[in-house]
Amino acid sequence: IYFDHDSANIKPESQPSLKAIADMLKTNNSLKLYVVGHTDMTGGFDYNVGLSLKRATAVVKALVNEYGIAAERLAGKGAGPLCPVGSNKNESGRKLNRRVELVEM
Repeated sequence: IYFDHDSANIKPESQPSLKAIADMLKTNNSLKLYVVGHTDMTGGFDYNVGLSLKRATAVVKALVNEYGIAAERLAGKGAGPLCPVGSNKNESGRKLNRRVELVEM
């Protein structure tokens, strides 16, 4: 699930991924997930950690409010810029880093 620069709003093109995650959670009632937010390196570290947590929280809220997933099955975490998957030297890499990932508890 990807985000625009300096935003915690879920992008419309991420809605199919969000629905697929919700469907997976509905199929497997015992599955619990960490919802981990990430940022690129633009901006200060503390700000990015807060932004990454806001991104994780947005995904948790969407899964709970839009898809009826029990909140206790999800734990939002913010990793800030610590785990990049793309280069922070160019926009295409930074775009990949502005994301939320889901990890099984």
